Amino acid sequence: MKKYLAFVLLTLLMIGCSTSDVSQSSSSSERNISEPEIAKQKAVEHFINGSIAESKGDYSSAIKEYNQALDYDTSAGICFSLAKNYFAINKLGNALKYSKLSVQLDSTKTEYQLLLADIFIQARENDSAAVVLEKILTADSTDVNTYYKLARIYESTRPLEAIKIYDRLINIIGLDWNVLLRVAELYEKLGYKEKAAESVEGLLEIDPSNVALQKLAIDFYVRNGYNEKALVMLDELIETMPDDLEAREKRAQIYIIQNDWEGASKEFKYIIEKPDVPLEAKVGIGATYFAKSFSDSTALPVAKEFFESIDKDTTDWQVKLYLGAIALNEGNDSLAIENFKYVTENASWHVESWIRLGGLYFDNRHYEDAETIMREAIELFPNEFAVNLILGLSLAQQNKALESKDYLKKAVELNPSDVNSLSAYGFTLSQLQENEEAVEYLNRALRVDPNNVNVLGQLGLIYNNLEMMSESDSLYEYALQIDPQNALINNNYAYSLSERDLEIERALGMIEIAMAADSSNSSYLDTYGWIFFKLGEYEKAYYYIKKAIDADGESNAVLLEHLGDVLFMQGKKEEALDLWKRALDLDSSNEILMNKVSTGAI
Repeated sequence: MKKYLAFVLLTLLMIGCSTSDVSQSSSSSERNISEPEIAKQKAVEHFINGSIAESKGDYSSAIKEYNQALDYDTSAGICFSLAKNYFAINKLGNALKYSKLSVQLDSTKTEYQLLLADIFIQARENDSAAVVLEKILTADSTDVNTYYKLARIYESTRPLEAIKIYDRLINIIGLDWNVLLRVAELYEKLGYKEKAAESVEGLLEIDPSNVALQKLAIDFYVRNGYNEKALVMLDELIETMPDDLEAREKRAQIYIIQNDWEGASKEFKYIIEKPDVPLEAKVGIGATYFAKSFSDSTALPVAKEFFESIDKDTTDWQVKLYLGAIALNEGNDSLAIENFKYVTENASWHVESWIRLGGLYFDNRHYEDAETIMREAIELFPNEFAVNLILGLSLAQQNKALESKDYLKKAVELNPSDVNSLSAYGFTLSQLQENEEAVEYLNRALRVDPNNVNVLGQLGLIYNNLEMMSESDSLYEYALQIDPQNALINNNYAYSLSERDLEIERALGMIEIAMAADSSNSSYLDTYGWIFFKLGEYEKAYYYIKKAIDADGESNAVLLEHLGDVLFMQGKKEEALDLWKRALDLDSSNEILMNKVSTGAI
């Protein structure tokens, strides 16, 4: 009650009313008080009513009373109160109007200016808010809260200015956790890593034994590539707290960044052996090493050790799934089958794990293993899109087009708008010489993704094989507009042009783009050599076609025929005839080869 009376007294003084005037009777007031003084009294009455309503959270009633008070007395205090209540109900237009008026009437009150700044901020007029806050600091250069507010405004638009303000704040209050953290984050976003590091180290000066601060600094060092600094701090932290698993995991992650997988494995082994570590985290560690084993075989025994260790304390099917995959990699088929059987019996419902594992094998070009995994999965999930797709793709990559056809067709039926399944099915159909149907599905893929260069290239190649050269050339040209450096498109189009003796110099430029991308690709080498053949440069032609055969083996009829043609043009007719005969053995229906063998000439 005393606090409320003090508030009312302050209000009365603010709007300029005399308490002695108020205490007189109404009849005396009407006889002796002038009209301006009566107006003042009316204003006070409405202002008090507004204050009471505001204290109860009844902002609408407060606004009504304050507006009536304003009819009798236009004072800064009433305008400020109106602005405050309009702001409380998010009526920013009215709040801004009366807040500006309060500051115009009395620019000495800091709370009036702060309210105006807050309204500007809420209205996203940050530049106007900054002007108001700068005025406050001009009047009082020690206002800590205003420094904070101004710096936060500048962070998004003028980060360097925000840093300057935070520096001024540090000069006033000394090293402060929140300020230094903000400065470090700003410097980091701006790319000033050394400056950011100084701020982080300033944090550590405040409380060097604070573990949370140390971990914050470690995270910063790792993000910005200061791995050695992070390791030094982690070594010290783990020495004093050896069971800090978070710190050990962070140290392992840095070792992986440095490609020290052996060092990381020691940390992970410590973590895995702890009984209170969640199984999911342990499986994740083992999975990381299993994935690494595709590029580094030394990681496979580590993955095996991890999963065998985990397996001792659990019967979880995920562990068996990975153990089965590891056994498959090691050629231990019986153990792989045993583990996969456990998974099928205990987790037949979890298709995602099969997809993840099969996809991992496929992405790493272990197509036979991917096939093995997905054949297990297809028995459990015959109508799962991804299972059919991965199995179909794995078979297609092994040139098992006839087997892959059914699975890819099923994938298309399950997801008719998936570009990958449509294009893979179309390609497989073309491999089986079912070209009309292949064209249909590839065109469906293009309707889904008209700028898919891979699909454009596949369709261009089929049209080329069907001798629909106008359609083929049009697709190749469009694909090169989208991706001028695409190696496969450049190779296929260059070969097509050279076969027709068209634009040979342009074809040479195309195949050089392909060769720059992959100089060991047998198809690109053959095209390169064949274009030199067309140009009459037989030594270069021989060099590159021979290199293609060395890369691909001697089971490709086209390569053997091409090399025979080169030798024939070099006058080595017997060697040429031998190569043509070997090519004909591989492609016995090739009438052009038959003619070369029978005549001994091109």
